Amino acid sequence: MAGPLEPQPGMTFLGHLDELRRRLMWSAVALALGFAACYPLSGRIFEIMQRPIRPFLEPGEALAFTRLTEPFFLYLKVAALAGTFVASPVVLLQVWLFVSPALYRNEKRYAIPFVIASTLFFLLGAAFAFELLFPSICRFFLGEAKGFRMVVTLDEYFSLLFWTVIGVGLTFELPVLIGLLAKLGVVRARFLVKHADVAAVVCLIVAAVITPTPDAMTMLFVAIPMFALYGVGIVVAKIVEPPREVEPSIARPD
Repeated sequence: MAGPLEPQPGMTFLGHLDELRRRLMWSAVALALGFAACYPLSGRIFEIMQRPIRPFLEPGEALAFTRLTEPFFLYLKVAALAGTFVASPVVLLQVWLFVSPALYRNEKRYAIPFVIASTLFFLLGAAFAFELLFPSICRFFLGEAKGFRMVVTLDEYFSLLFWTVIGVGLTFELPVLIGLLAKLGVVRARFLVKHADVAAVVCLIVAAVITPTPDAMTMLFVAIPMFALYGVGIVVAKIVEPPREVEPSIARPD
């Protein structure tokens, strides 16, 4: 079996399926190792993950659980999430190696920049969600609960935090995705500029989907950075897109 860094050029359809299987296998191995490394630290990690909600808890209050097994499965989920972040460079490398056979030899040198950029943008999006967006989500929901006794369960809190962080982290990959599509010749910077109004609407829709609060301010808090990332993607596309082929001129008869 070939190693994880050996893409096979000139493959058939079945060869591509086998290559996909190999990339998924190496990604699964990386995720499993990341999980194993993070599980002993899952308690400390979850202490950090509770930071957005702590300012809104009453003194002496803490997150609760309603099922005996809930804390155990919570730590498994925490380790899986942290392990995903740890393994993300390897997973992104496998994504690149799967698509790299479709590229020319001189284009494959972008593997390391692709992995670095993808990892940085994902971590930037996750940090944005955790440090800025999720505290405002906690403030909104707990502000609506005035007059009631608050009981926030471990599972409920983690699920909301998980989908917010992962969803925003993936949307921050937009410049990398646009750059990859531009490098493959699928889109061009001029096309992206022409359809910027459509992109703005799509950003609003995606922001409405990934933000659990119904208020417009939170939605705009996500949509505006997303549209800014679309602009970054246009710049990246302009840099990496292949030059247009010049059509041969037809000499006019005298």
